[in-house]
Amino acid sequence: MFNPKTTAFVFPGQGSQFVGMGKALADASPTARALFAEADDRLGMKLSDLCWSGPDSDLNDTINTQPALYVCSMAGLAALREKIGDVQPAFVAGHSLGEITALAAAGGLTFADGLGLVRERGRLMKRAGELSPGGMAAILNLDADVLADVCAEASAATGKIAQVANDNCPGQVVISGDNAALEKAMELAKAKGAKRALKLPVSIAAHSPLMQTIAPDYAKYVGGLPIVSPAIPLIGNATAQPLSDVSAIRAELIGQLTTRVRWTETIRYLAAQGVTTFVELGSKDVLTGLLKRIAPEAAGRAVGDPEAVAAIGV
Repeated sequence: MFNPKTTAFVFPGQGSQFVGMGKALADASPTARALFAEADDRLGMKLSDLCWSGPDSDLNDTINTQPALYVCSMAGLAALREKIGDVQPAFVAGHSLGEITALAAAGGLTFADGLGLVRERGRLMKRAGELSPGGMAAILNLDADVLADVCAEASAATGKIAQVANDNCPGQVVISGDNAALEKAMELAKAKGAKRALKLPVSIAAHSPLMQTIAPDYAKYVGGLPIVSPAIPLIGNATAQPLSDVSAIRAELIGQLTTRVRWTETIRYLAAQGVTTFVELGSKDVLTGLLKRIAPEAAGRAVGDPEAVAAIGV
């Protein structure tokens, strides 16, 4: 059970995908199944088959991963609303790609426009990885402020770019940038007491200045979208504050490509506003796991399959 007035809906980003995602929801929920069918039609490809049957290599290609995660989260929301009605939470937020899902969930974008946006975002981010190769690394047991200094030192030493990309939770931070700077930052992080410094299996430097190569094209696409003020307050990744109007939303969507995802601050902000329950709508429970490290007093509910939908209530 949850009280909508003290609940936030949260939506995951890349890393939550797996072959088989969303199939059980589509089998159990007509509205979820309809969203997959609409996505297949609008994209001109069998995204549903890719989500449900793979292969992994194609699903993990960022041009496909982003729409796959978007559709799975929106399908989860559709199945939930099928059960409990159009219940409005107090806030919505999304991690990286999930911010677009949150915007659509809050009525700021249509499902179709959100789908087109995540497809274009994935296409352009893949292109940025080809134009400005780089990578990302997860660092455990060092906080974001320490790692910001580490990245600055690594950048100065190599003449290349590294910066904090995702402040996921205390002790779990992802850095991003040029591979030479990343390797140096990982070395420095270990020297400062990092428990682990692990290069991630990605070929793009998301949330770093290496994404700047595709920013003009992305900005043009975002500028042409019919975004409206969302019906539910949306918390932005770059500021961890509510996005007050459409111009702020557009600026956030564009700027988010090259700036830090402030997820720890986002959850702390929501908790300070009286949010006590976080409902994660997506294929896994990544954000629910992070919640335990940020606001252990809050309740987290991952809703990604029919059993979880059936168990929830208001």
